Amino acid sequence: MTTTSQAPTRAAVLELIDEQSVVKEAYVFLDEKRLLLASELLQQLQRYQQLNQELTELHASTRAAMAAAISHHGLDGLQVYATTRLTDAEWQRRPRNLMGVTLVDTELVFDSDTAEPVNAVYPSAAAERCRTLYRDIVQKSAELAGVSGNLYRLLAEYRVTERRSRALENIILPEIDQALREMSLHLEELELEDAIRVRLQSG
Repeated sequence: MTTTSQAPTRAAVLELIDEQSVVKEAYVFLDEKRLLLASELLQQLQRYQQLNQELTELHASTRAAMAAAISHHGLDGLQVYATTRLTDAEWQRRPRNLMGVTLVDTELVFDSDTAEPVNAVYPSAAAERCRTLYRDIVQKSAELAGVSGNLYRLLAEYRVTERRSRALENIILPEIDQALREMSLHLEELELEDAIRVRLQSG
């Protein structure tokens, strides 16, 4: 970074002007990046809140379904009821890039051909509903995990971008502006001295 300690010459002024232009372009880029990150942060946060609300509702429904299933089968009977196996599920990740930040959409997909549980000895609608709701909770949690990771990475990148943008705006650019003013003023004084000297010599 050029400072005011550099010798005040026309070449130094031109170099500072070029540097100022580059820094301004960098600031504009960081400012636009900050806005894009903020926009994506808000979208991901809304999605997180929506999923969290859906999970809360699912948990409430599951508690009621569990009570109904226990009432029908008893605790021992429900413990041995056929379940959906997680080994039949596929963890899917769909990554994408936003301004250098990797965002990932996650999903837990059950293959309908292989995910069917073993037929229960004493099947009931209450137990089936309980099993289905727990599978929904697992799937919704998988999606929420991806959004949560996105929020973490976006926030970290936003903080870095904000810090760099503020540094350019509040420190680097003012320093360059000050250096340009001082150099320009000093050069004007030198030119004035030269003009006075030439006039005195010619007089």
